[in-house]
Amino acid sequence: MAKTIVGLEVTEESVRAAEISLGRRPQLIAYGEVPLPQDAARDSEVLDPGAVAVALRQLWTGARFKSRDAVLGVASRRILVREYTTQAMRPDLLREALPYQVQDLLPVPASQAVLDFFPLSQDGDQVSGLLVAAVSENIEQIISTLAKVKVRAHAVDLSAFGLARVTAPLASPDDTVATVSIGDHTTQVVIARGGVPLFVRLLPIDVATAASRRHSAEVPEPELALAAAGNGGSNGTGLAAAGRTRGAIRAATPPGASDLAARLRSTLAFFGSRPNALPISRVYITGAGAAVEGVVPTIGTAIDIPVTVISVGDVVSMSAPPPAGEVAFNLVGTVGIALGEAGK
Repeated sequence: MAKTIVGLEVTEESVRAAEISLGRRPQLIAYGEVPLPQDAARDSEVLDPGAVAVALRQLWTGARFKSRDAVLGVASRRILVREYTTQAMRPDLLREALPYQVQDLLPVPASQAVLDFFPLSQDGDQVSGLLVAAVSENIEQIISTLAKVKVRAHAVDLSAFGLARVTAPLASPDDTVATVSIGDHTTQVVIARGGVPLFVRLLPIDVATAASRRHSAEVPEPELALAAAGNGGSNGTGLAAAGRTRGAIRAATPPGASDLAARLRSTLAFFGSRPNALPISRVYITGAGAAVEGVVPTIGTAIDIPVTVISVGDVVSMSAPPPAGEVAFNLVGTVGIALGEAGK
């Protein structure tokens, strides 16, 4: 395997990737985000393979990624994530049995779904965990599009799992924390302890990020935001960026912010109402929506839990020049996807 791995995400607005070094102390060495034309993709779904392939080729060339092995992070409102309990058995036997067990829970036939089960606890001969189901055609379409530009999908991971992974060092292993990544059209919520995801929700809410406003206005695309290793830069820029964002926030509530805050409050309350649920000690907020004026204060007033805004400089050291704006927040989840392979 190469000495680096690339975390990759396909959203409605862009293709985004982050390359990190493998080993005990991963480091962000390059990153990039390339805008997509309208109707080329939805979150984790390719609609126009040709347009997405062009963007991917520009991404790899412009960012100068060393590796063509990528971990694909998926986060779509069409992905099912729910708690599930089944009989304990060997992992290989469970993989064979799972399609028959969960067929009634799926929106498509099991033969058309990609299934995964993340075990969390065992009580006697029963094991409980998180069931993840995605439409196989969507995953295969992304993988085939990657192949057009000679990028290999080394693995596929739920983006929410990457968020739990990347924020784990920010809290005590015994603390239960929520990480909220506010995307252009989908907000991911993952509640975890020690980096282990306990609960995941995907909220379909549109937020007026710069990327979504650009799509709506159909204005010319901005220049590619890129960085490569060896050009200087330093770690720790995330808190400063978050501080600037918070300092610029005013009283206005942007479209979608109140709905997002209400849905988030309801989600956290639902988790807290479950038997034996430990209280959430902190909520980490990231994603492009964290940079939208008024979003974070609206959330802060809706929930009775301390809120911290994080960007990529808070979760990984960097040899690349630090990113700015929404890219700095978007890259948090992208790095988390890659970290799953870096820790192996």
